[in-house]
This record gives sequence, C-alpha cells and structure tokens, in this order.
Amino acid sequence: MGKRVALVLAGCGVFDGSEIHEASAALVHLSRGGAEVKIFAPNIEQRDVVNHLKGSPTEEKRNVLVESARLARGNIQDLAELKASEFDAVIFPGGFGVAKNLCSWAVDGKNCTVNEHVNSTLQAFHSAKKPIGLCCISPVLAAKVFPGCEVTVGQDKNIDGRFPDAETASAIAELGCKHICKNVNESHVDKANKIVTTCAFMCKAPLHEIFDGIGTMVQEVLKLA
Repeated sequence: MGKRVALVLAGCGVFDGSEIHEASAALVHLSRGGAEVKIFAPNIEQRDVVNHLKGSPTEEKRNVLVESARLARGNIQDLAELKASEFDAVIFPGGFGVAKNLCSWAVDGKNCTVNEHVNSTLQAFHSAKKPIGLCCISPVLAAKVFPGCEVTVGQDKNIDGRFPDAETASAIAELGCKHICKNVNESHVDKANKIVTTCAFMCKAPLHEIFDGIGTMVQEVLKLA
C-alpha cells in the first residue's frame, strides 16, 4: 500500500507561485516511491502577478487555487478541505508564492503571518506526528509555526555566490530555530518534529542536483511516513 501524501501548491510560476521544477520533481519522486498523491492550494487571491518574461509585476489579479490547477493538471482541491487524518504526510514545494501567498515572508520576513489554512494544515500533521516535507523557501513556514525546530535552506553564507539568500538562515535562527547547513543534493531530517527540508533553488546549482536533493527529501518523508 503506497503512502498517502498531500502536496500543497502556492500558484504557478517561480516569481509569484510555486516553483514549477520543484513541484514537478516532488511529484516524480513521489510517483517513483509509490505514493498516492492529492494536490491542494488555498482558494485566495495572489499577492501579486509577475510577468515572468520581464520579471516585473502586472496589474492582473489571479487566484492561487486556479493557477495551481495548471500544475495539478486540473486535479486539485481547496486547501480548506485537506484532512490530515486522510494522509500519511504533507509536502510543500518552494517558489516566491510560498513567501507571498502562503505567508507574508516576502514582505515581513521573520515577522510574517502564515495563511490560516496553511497554519492549520501544518499544525494538524505535526500534532498527528506525521512527516512534513519542505523545500526551497518553504522551510520558513516550519520555522514560523514550530519554534525550536531544525530546518535547512542551504548555507548560512553565500559560498562562491551560490547561496544569494543565505541571510534567510539568520532570520530562521532569530525565530528560535536551528538552521542546519546542507548542500543542494542533501536534505535535513528533524527527527523530533518529523520535518524534512532541502534547499532546492535557494542554491544556484544545476537542475539535476536540485532534482536529486528534492529526491532525498521525498525519500526521507516516505520513510518517516
């Protein structure tokens, strides 16, 4: 019997939603691991809409659930309907949508607020002692919701220019959490909290290394499940 895993998206596109390669990598590794996956996203308006060709915001209004449906091939549900009792684990890919739509980290940093349904989902899985997988910027969700937990977003210094967002590690530490330095092809397991994290595109690395790192995260999540 395959593990039942919920995948939570934040839109479609790195600059205002879920990072497409990360979401796809997670789905591929879950499929390879024999997991039964259902996809969810909050039914809310995006904080902004970015023209991905120009990298600049537009005047458009888009809905996170509707945009996430592009990645889910239409097979998606409102996050408000997710019941932790029906799943063995939950995974959050990264992308700026996590920091804009699932929480306000992009604007408020460590003083951010977390979307109510995202918060309740994390709390429900944590209370049930079911694993939570997070990659790229999404470990900040755990850092905000679970003080004292251990996560990684890669390195805490911008080594060779590969970790331009290394200051995120300091913000995580300021929240009372422990940041564990890891390479892009590795993940960290907080055994006490059953939280598994990997840095993905927080590191400037070849796509296959990011894919492999997400694979280690997914494998660890499935082991814990």
